[in-house]
Amino acid sequence: MGSSMSEEIEIPKGWIMTNIGEVCKLKNGYAFKSSEYLKENGIPIIRISDIGEGKVDLNSCVRIKEDEEYDNYVVYKNEILVAMSGATTGKFGIYKGEDKVYQNQRVGKFEILYKDALNNSYLLYLLYSLKHRILKDAYGGAQPNISSSKIEELPLPLPPLAEQHRIVAKIEELFSSLDKGIESLKTAQQQLKVYRQAVLKWAFEGRFGFAQRPQNSVKEGELPEGWVWKRLDEIAYINPKLPFENISDNLEVSFLPMKHIEEVVNKINLVETRKYGQVKKGFTPMTDGDVIFAKITPCMENGKIAIVHSLRNKIAFGSTEFHVFRCKGGYLNMYLFHFLVQEKIRQVAESNMTGAVGQRRVPKKFLENLLIPIPTTLEEQHHIVSEIEKRLSVCDKLEESINTALQQAEALRQSILKKAFEGKLVPQDPNDEPAWVLLERIKAEREAHRQAQGKNKSAKNGMKSRKSKPSNKSQSNNEQR
Repeated sequence: MGSSMSEEIEIPKGWIMTNIGEVCKLKNGYAFKSSEYLKENGIPIIRISDIGEGKVDLNSCVRIKEDEEYDNYVVYKNEILVAMSGATTGKFGIYKGEDKVYQNQRVGKFEILYKDALNNSYLLYLLYSLKHRILKDAYGGAQPNISSSKIEELPLPLPPLAEQHRIVAKIEELFSSLDKGIESLKTAQQQLKVYRQAVLKWAFEGRFGFAQRPQNSVKEGELPEGWVWKRLDEIAYINPKLPFENISDNLEVSFLPMKHIEEVVNKINLVETRKYGQVKKGFTPMTDGDVIFAKITPCMENGKIAIVHSLRNKIAFGSTEFHVFRCKGGYLNMYLFHFLVQEKIRQVAESNMTGAVGQRRVPKKFLENLLIPIPTTLEEQHHIVSEIEKRLSVCDKLEESINTALQQAEALRQSILKKAFEGKLVPQDPNDEPAWVLLERIKAEREAHRQAQGKNKSAKNGMKSRKSKPSNKSQSNNEQR
């Protein structure tokens, strides 16, 4: 019954090292036909998309007519589910509802075989501690996919049942305190996000310009002295050609698909290169200093906007779903960039998108006519950009500290789980019945019950056989007839 992992994990006396499949099975769901889905009424179906981190959300679920055929795929309250393929592969959730629900295909349900030996919450926390390993297996192939047999082979350090209850109680106590701290950190993150937008708003109201307008003097639509309204196409070239000539087809240049722009403004991952001859047709050209603006949904709404820099040979080619802006003489690219990353600008751009659902884009015409308040001198534009970046750099440092603290909190969470499953989180009680004794007894009782049922079934079949078999006398009479 032991596992090869027993050599890697030292467990306390009274525990047993086994694997998940010895006490629990991962059952797949039913392949419901989408043509039979109902919009209203019916029984909810839990699909992989309904499983989030630690919970099951039925707000967007589909439904189907109740049928006895599906009764083997009912999910009961507090059962643990896992998404076994698709974008949410590896996410676990507990169904907390009271209503009857069905389990869809590629949704795995953990069925505990010996509930007197394994606590449901203990299993859930164990799965979270093994999540990295599960995801590594799932994403090892071409498509994310979890194998039920792989999960069943995972190690299960099994303490006495009473100790499992104590471990779960201690984990939940520690996690509760940890979650409060994380909530405070995430609140601070949101406050920083609000402050960033406030800084940009103040900048384009003229409060950072040479005149330093106080807040109570700012009037909607009124520009400071020396400022003008300009259309975007007046201050920048839109989707321009490269400012270079006679470029060799063998010149190595940066390659910038949409996936390498993070959904945090001005964060670019320059990890790919191409030969100029490979990308000069069919891709969008850009050079150091250009502002790129995702024009498609949902990338535009998510803030995929950046200034490109440090390009290989000062050239990049990227997705055709970027608009590229290059400021004309007298205007500053960084000023334009900070104007475009304002949330209110993205909201206006979104309201002007054209195209069908899933194919919506910001048209070039809208951007050409977008009005920008701007000082007429480069000196004041530089000054405003400097004032913006001075404040945003403070935000960056604070955000970095918050991210570090969040990472430390997650590391602490994993440390708590590690100690829990090494038997170091709560003290052992020598009066607890050892796990291996309990498990063996339960197995023996089940086997005895199974054999007894088998004998009863055989006896009943024998009685039926004797009743249906004609007597010798009857046979003789039949033969005489």
